[in-house]
Amino acid sequence: MFATNYYCLVAGLREYALDSDSKGFDAAAIVSEILEELTADDARQVRLLFGYYDCGNLCALRAGRAAHNPLGNFSREELEEELKTPRRLPGALADVVRAYADPESELAERIGTSQGFERSLLAAYYALCEREGCRFLRGWARFDRNLRNVAAAVAARAAQRPTDEAVVGGGPVVDQLLHSSAADFGLRGELAYVDAVIAAVDETNLVEKERKIDLIRWNEAVELAAFDYFDINAVLSYLARIALVARWMRLDAVRGRELFDRLVADLDGRELIK
Repeated sequence: MFATNYYCLVAGLREYALDSDSKGFDAAAIVSEILEELTADDARQVRLLFGYYDCGNLCALRAGRAAHNPLGNFSREELEEELKTPRRLPGALADVVRAYADPESELAERIGTSQGFERSLLAAYYALCEREGCRFLRGWARFDRNLRNVAAAVAARAAQRPTDEAVVGGGPVVDQLLHSSAADFGLRGELAYVDAVIAAVDETNLVEKERKIDLIRWNEAVELAAFDYFDINAVLSYLARIALVARWMRLDAVRGRELFDRLVADLDGRELIK
């Protein structure tokens, strides 16, 4: 099956950057407008990308916290209903919700509810994305899970906490994090960014720590779609960076604006491609 190319959509993405600033930037509106231009299957890929925020919102809601990220696909009220009776969540996420609602069920036994709800939900989310046909989504899910796991393992090691209680999912990278005593967990040859993650986690300034980790994400989003100019991979790369800009608009408007300017510069570079 051939990928759909969104020539007009991608060519118009620069408009969003030029029309937005630290006060008027609305990431949710940008996502909504882009979704209207996509095929049904590509729109589903976008919703899966932002399903990460649904996971965070579900965890917050279940824990009684007021936090709610507007980049998720569902409102707080909709997620309240999903926690009672999952109908609209992707199947794998709905199964986790059902399993924790009835920990004596066969489903709960199969999923394994001995670990926390958040870890189970995120493991299901990443596994779901990694089974998708979209190359960017598969690569981004693997990258983001590995990055978060490395960061969590470094922090757990520093605090002398069990690493197996911090990481999500399984696989070769997780095995290394659980069993290697090397400073880089023996991952330097497998994950090019492992040293950068370790250095970021060791940063004492919390804001600077988050900035460094998000720059790793930014660079990976660019790299994963380096040779995609008008297809869904290019759109998802743009939206992954929009999500980072949105986060920094909330945390630090100046740094958010800097990221936005960088996004504009990246898009300007595409104009040189014939």
